[in-house]
Amino acid sequence: MEQVVSDTAADVGIAGAGSIRRRRIIYVSGYDPRGAQGYFEMFRRTCDRTQRLWPVSLALQPPEIESEDFAHWRVDARGPDWQVATHYDFLRMEDHIGADMARPTASQLLRGLAWLLDDTVSGAQFRIFRASWRFGLHLLCFHLLLLAWIAVYAAVAVLVGRTVGHLLGWPIWAAVVSSLVAAGLVVLALRPLADRWRLIQICNSWSLQRRFARGRPTWLDAVIDAGAKRLVAAAAANEVDELAIVGHSSGCVIALAIMDRAMEIDPDLFRRGPRLVLLTLGSVMPATALHPGAQRMRDIVGRLAAARGLKWVDCQSRKDVMCFANFDPVDGIGVHIGSKRSNPLLWRINFRDVIAPQNYNRFRMNFFRVHYQYIRGGDLRAPYDYALLIAGPAAIPDWPTRAADLVVAFGRAASIN
Repeated sequence: MEQVVSDTAADVGIAGAGSIRRRRIIYVSGYDPRGAQGYFEMFRRTCDRTQRLWPVSLALQPPEIESEDFAHWRVDARGPDWQVATHYDFLRMEDHIGADMARPTASQLLRGLAWLLDDTVSGAQFRIFRASWRFGLHLLCFHLLLLAWIAVYAAVAVLVGRTVGHLLGWPIWAAVVSSLVAAGLVVLALRPLADRWRLIQICNSWSLQRRFARGRPTWLDAVIDAGAKRLVAAAAANEVDELAIVGHSSGCVIALAIMDRAMEIDPDLFRRGPRLVLLTLGSVMPATALHPGAQRMRDIVGRLAAARGLKWVDCQSRKDVMCFANFDPVDGIGVHIGSKRSNPLLWRINFRDVIAPQNYNRFRMNFFRVHYQYIRGGDLRAPYDYALLIAGPAAIPDWPTRAADLVVAFGRAASIN
């Protein structure tokens, strides 16, 4: 059974909480085309909010694009009796995602329809609903939007075909061509709305995850390999106290695969070097692994769940319908390893403690806004604060187990002594 820690952990003292002075983060975003600059701006705003809430100083250096695979920036955090330098690597996928989303509209429709039919026929959709009906409903909304888009295409084609065929007396071939052209123009006109509602983004994301989880070649293979090599090199350099891969949303699938690939490259990864942490925020991995054909994903989860030298922390919030809340990400997907299991530690977060009531009520129905709260700053001092979590002096795995004590310490004078 997994370890579960709520955000109201009992006081257990914070001796040793200031052991981190140098940290390296490898951040893996979800399927999001914003890229490094967009995420840096989000992180900057997060740091600004944290500095207003807590008596800490966070100094950010501007981002640098070092290659087609990585960008990085640095944040220096200070308190009265501690200082932490954090090197923040951002795994770049925006070019790949942009290329996916730039495909012709007809291709997008076919790809989305293939995803919908596969999930339905394979039983994946039923398994997801059984595991988390809230997550299943949010996916169903996108299925219905996709079907509505296709229905509009079919309705316009039939209407125009009958109009030019029966009323105008055009030949059949002319009626067919006219109906297809008219329907295509209507679908193209609706494309901006589909982009705005993130339908194209979601369809591409799930199509990609399904192919990856089955073991089929995708551009994710090169991304995962690049991330794993960066992780192995950083561990071998042994220049930090804590080395963490942080994945958010569908980025959790990639983060898990990176850690697994790093273990394959270096079997001694956990026997030397800095503390290794895998932090998954609002993970959609269970929906990937619940597909009957996703054996590759389940194998990855099984190996990481049994990795003794790894600290895997999985953050979930019941208010986030786009993650699997109150869910065991190992046994829940059918991976049963018994006494070999040592991961993950579940951290259940209450976003009501993070966001002021008037603000929470304003965007609570904006599912994407809530889903991104894991990496955004809050309005209130709470046991979960992303900037303090990845840039503060406490080790990341300390926060789930010592949250109440750490909040008191940081709230008093940002002191760890």
